[in-house]
Amino acid sequence: MAVRPERWDIFCRVVDNLGDVGVAFRLARCLAREQGKAVRLWLDDLTVLARLRRETDISSTCQQVDGVEVRRWDAALDSGEAVEEAGIADVVVETFGCDTPPAYVHAMADRRPHPRWINLEYLSAEEWVEGSHALPSPHPRYAPLTRHFFFPGFTAKTGGLLRERDLLERRDAFQADRAAQAEFWRGLTGAVPPDGALKVSLFGYAGAPYGALLDAMVRHAGPVWIAAPEGVASQAVSAWLHGSTQGDRGGIQAFATAFLDQDRYDELLWACDLNFVRGEDSFVRAQWASRPFVWHIYPTQDGAHWVKLGAFLARYTAGMDRAHATRLTALWEAWNRGDSPARAWPAFDAALPAIAPHAEDWAERLASRPDLAAALVNFTDKVLK
Repeated sequence: MAVRPERWDIFCRVVDNLGDVGVAFRLARCLAREQGKAVRLWLDDLTVLARLRRETDISSTCQQVDGVEVRRWDAALDSGEAVEEAGIADVVVETFGCDTPPAYVHAMADRRPHPRWINLEYLSAEEWVEGSHALPSPHPRYAPLTRHFFFPGFTAKTGGLLRERDLLERRDAFQADRAAQAEFWRGLTGAVPPDGALKVSLFGYAGAPYGALLDAMVRHAGPVWIAAPEGVASQAVSAWLHGSTQGDRGGIQAFATAFLDQDRYDELLWACDLNFVRGEDSFVRAQWASRPFVWHIYPTQDGAHWVKLGAFLARYTAGMDRAHATRLTALWEAWNRGDSPARAWPAFDAALPAIAPHAEDWAERLASRPDLAAALVNFTDKVLK
């Protein structure tokens, strides 16, 4: 008799637009494809997933998207009407503090055995994460129902980072294949970067000094090729080009491109020499690209993001030549403050050839640890059972 695959329910509410859904879907896909789980991803906004996965039907309440069962998280689930029909999973994952619907939690308490319950937290390099990873939180009303906090991270004492099993092999093959890269660029921009061009991807939040960065890049000793997928950055590029979506200005060939789905965006990161990224999803994918990058962290009103940014910079630049680390830090901080990078860019630009091997080494070190999906399965199978 065939054994029923273990069912996982992942809940995700859209907060940071693309990032939350991007992480949740990548995790769901890894669990389904690589860990053999029957995964349902509950989303409250299918339009965001449709941007990342074009096959998504935003009118559907239940559909299959690349091996993942995607369900609409709507009022029927919140009220409990849909809970009995849906059934309770063996493992429940709530992402980024979104809180599992109360009616679903009530049903979890009635289920025997109780589901294993995970609160997947935001990624942080702060030291306190190691001490909080995997801690239990018993439910105040439904004992012994217990939620466990699970933190992605950069050390062996955390849950690791999302990484498909074949990701690095696909990256290496693409980066070694000049014809594949040329085909990618033609499909994205209609042309191929000239030999020796500094290829840059540009993606970020409002408030970053896009125009000042482009002005500063004019000073680069050689051609510069910039691609900004649809969003705030592409709008800034278009404004810098005086309303055009592509053009040459001061030796910079810039393109405000169409939006890219997840897999194509990976290829953009792999194809570039430098990537400006934001949030959590593109931040992690830039690290797997093994290329230098600049992170635009999600800004918070209380300024807590500066602590988070500093924690990552300290961890990332450890072991790096101090002069190069200072140059990298100066550009990252100017970018996140919204200050002109006119002074920080030339020094960072000059250090890029030395920073590039560090980015490769960083990715290799991260890859020596289990990926997030595998770590979650190991935790639920061996610790919580």
